[in-house]
Amino acid sequence: MRQARWLAEWRNSESKPVFYHCISRIVDRRFVLGAQEKEKFRALMRMYEKFSGCRVTSYCLMDNHFHLLLEVPPMPKTSASNTELSNPSLSNAGLPHVGLTDTELLQRISSLYNEAFVATVAKELADARKLVKAGLAEESVVVAQIHERFTYRMHDLGEFMKGLLQRYTQWHNRIHERSGRLWEDRFKSVIVEDGVAARTMAAYIDLNPVRAGLVKDPAEYRWSSYGEAIGGGAKGNGKTARAGLVRAWGAHKGIQADAALWSGEISRAYRKMLMAHAVEKTSESIGPDGSLVRKTTRKGIPKDPHKQLTPEEQSAKEQRDGEIPFARMLQHRIRYFTDGAVIGSRIFVDEAFANSRSRFGPKRNSGARKMRGDATAASTLLYSMRDLRKGIG
Repeated sequence: MRQARWLAEWRNSESKPVFYHCISRIVDRRFVLGAQEKEKFRALMRMYEKFSGCRVTSYCLMDNHFHLLLEVPPMPKTSASNTELSNPSLSNAGLPHVGLTDTELLQRISSLYNEAFVATVAKELADARKLVKAGLAEESVVVAQIHERFTYRMHDLGEFMKGLLQRYTQWHNRIHERSGRLWEDRFKSVIVEDGVAARTMAAYIDLNPVRAGLVKDPAEYRWSSYGEAIGGGAKGNGKTARAGLVRAWGAHKGIQADAALWSGEISRAYRKMLMAHAVEKTSESIGPDGSLVRKTTRKGIPKDPHKQLTPEEQSAKEQRDGEIPFARMLQHRIRYFTDGAVIGSRIFVDEAFANSRSRFGPKRNSGARKMRGDATAASTLLYSMRDLRKGIG
């Protein structure tokens, strides 16, 4: 019997963020996601963000698979003293103090459904309010039933991925005149701690096309969070992508997803992490017309002058010198990031283990496992729940 998906125990917390690294591959790993397909997938992804309340903080769409760093916040709280009191027909008085107002619900469903459908739901809500006002029904029952037809699919990892993949599959099969399963298996997910783990995972995701040899600079790849943030994307001028990366970078400091915070320190620090695999040099010269010409060249990472140090010593030195301790790690495929179950600090992984003790056998007495192989460079900062032995470099 297949084990239930591992979800963060604190997923209903309003103060502790919940991030998941989600991965899914095309069946038989066929290369079928071209430019048109990736654009459609991204458009649906953004639609499901608006509907579900989940947030894609980093993503990369490749030819036969995709990566998402998804934040799943809890359902927001509301109260009778909300801004909708000016419109009694849309008030939530009498409903539990957790959920969406009627207006918020209609805004959410308008992301996925057409105007006629939304108008039908709005009429249902208005009619239900009339019954309540006439004393013919309890508001907490009749209105809640309408809400629950949609809200069970919101703020939920499984429902977000199910809805996104199913709707994309329907479009893909129709366009390509095919039928049947498109995705290889159920999607993988890894719980990721906010802070170092989340920003590292975001960078790892954005560097997929670089590792695949498609581009030298991740900013040049159109279907990734960084490429969209820099290039603007097809819609929204890259604001959504920038807001997501800001959140991935600073959630542990309480920084919200605000695109305006991207410019400056965060964008520079993220750029430094992404480009640590290369050396950038800028030269200036005077062009034929007398104008100043700046040329930026990138070369491969130089030979490591500290190669005589052990991985632990090298990591410690890089931290003292203010360098990124896992720079070289991001150049490689890290299996821990896709199969490690939980990724974060030792304390974080041990806490997740303690909260899910029943998932392990009686001989297992601790959770955190030190990363090895190509991930050794980050072994003093990040830990995995799974002690992987194959395919780790």
